[in-house]
Amino acid sequence: MVNAKTRSVRVVLGTGGTIAGRAADAADNVGYVAGEVGVGDLLQAVPPLQGLSLEWEQVAQIDSKDMGLAVWKRLAERVAHHLARDEVQGVVITHGTDTLEETAWFLQTVLGPQKPVVMTCAMRPASALVPDGPQNLLDAVIVAGCPGLSGVVAVAAGSIHSAAHVSKVHSYRVEAFDSGDAGPMGSVEEGEIRWFQPLPAPIRVSAVARLKAVLTAPALPGVALVVSHADADGRVVLGLLALNGMEKEPRTRGIVVACTGNGTLHADLAGALEQAHANGVKVVRATRCARGRVVPHAGDRFADSAGLSPVKARLSLSLSLLPDWH
Repeated sequence: MVNAKTRSVRVVLGTGGTIAGRAADAADNVGYVAGEVGVGDLLQAVPPLQGLSLEWEQVAQIDSKDMGLAVWKRLAERVAHHLARDEVQGVVITHGTDTLEETAWFLQTVLGPQKPVVMTCAMRPASALVPDGPQNLLDAVIVAGCPGLSGVVAVAAGSIHSAAHVSKVHSYRVEAFDSGDAGPMGSVEEGEIRWFQPLPAPIRVSAVARLKAVLTAPALPGVALVVSHADADGRVVLGLLALNGMEKEPRTRGIVVACTGNGTLHADLAGALEQAHANGVKVVRATRCARGRVVPHAGDRFADSAGLSPVKARLSLSLSLLPDWH
């Protein structure tokens, strides 16, 4: 591990995922085991990274489908630690693709980093005939060294996406991520960054208080995610309310609904959500549409997600329910 006392140090934190996956057959891009290759070995496999002022640390080694609060705590703590070091220019996180957008939004919401925090990944395992991980990792390290960039971004397949807008939109192709209506922030082309949008101003959050609130929480407050659809009913919601009534401390404190269209709800589901609201459960509407957002209007019964996707809205609502969250 290199520790160069300069302002150009970039720290790479590994959490596992497909980028660190191995399969018995190099032609198999599906039947692999995620999180098999250490982050140090991933860096060694990218020759252009040799000689740079890099440090690495293995925070976790999991398939990102299993991501949860325990790993998020460790990751947030280590990111905050390294960003506080004067010599660190930025942090790169290798991550699985399945929940990358949620981890990116978690870190952005909790830490509001004033330096670049760059999430990267791969859709093919490290053992593939043509892995996409090495190029993504190289591009991410380049972006982490960008002067003036702050906040959490995701870098994959040559594109740079903001934490607020990035979503996984394809189950298999290497171009698996998209930023919806907002579009990508920029791209990495042969080692050079081309920005499509002005760099956003740093977002100030109560990072110390928020990190403490997360680190001291035994679990995130329970927020369920349900979907409105044709022939929907309210049984799932009513079931959650019934469970709440059986528990000393009700588990479900919020519900995010992936609505049809512009936040519309099946009448039967809406009725059940009204009951949940009357019982003190917070209800937030997002849209299940791949593009667009819920545009609020006078008379809305439930709050909208302010443009967040259903999974990010679920996370934001859960964090907002933590004690001492500011």
